[in-house]
Amino acid sequence: MTLQPHPDLSGIMVTCAVVTVSDTRTFETDESGQLIQQLLLGANHSVGAYTIIKDEPTQIQGQIENLGKSANVDAIILNGGTGIAPRDTTYDAIERLLEKTLPGFGELFRFLSYQEIGSRAIASRAVAGVYQNKLIFSLPGSSNAVRLAMEKLILPELTHLVSQMRK
Repeated sequence: MTLQPHPDLSGIMVTCAVVTVSDTRTFETDESGQLIQQLLLGANHSVGAYTIIKDEPTQIQGQIENLGKSANVDAIILNGGTGIAPRDTTYDAIERLLEKTLPGFGELFRFLSYQEIGSRAIASRAVAGVYQNKLIFSLPGSSNAVRLAMEKLILPELTHLVSQMRK
């Protein structure tokens, strides 16, 4: 049995910023950032900004703080830097900024990941929350993880979450 959430108001377009956190990716090689944009546009949302930044906590926090001031952005979707390697600092940088957390996002993401990749899902520090009245989603950098999070969690709830924040 597949559970369906209550219907959302149709016609709400959410404007998202896409941020890839990587020391090596370029605009040409950033498959995950491009995939996020394609999926957003395919769901009738818009991309208000797209950038690639190094996996440096000050750069990550600075980018989020700048996007948090933007009246044109409803949500920020980051990908990359959520593991436990020494250079994976996205979670640590974001966690300090979040005013509210959505623990269910990380929990469900790891559960769904476990169904696909097994116990390696425990290494993911995917997180979501709110900063400056903007939704923040932080995803692993792999395209498979991005597709999973976008299709199973973010896109089905994006309109609902933004409408809740606008109340």
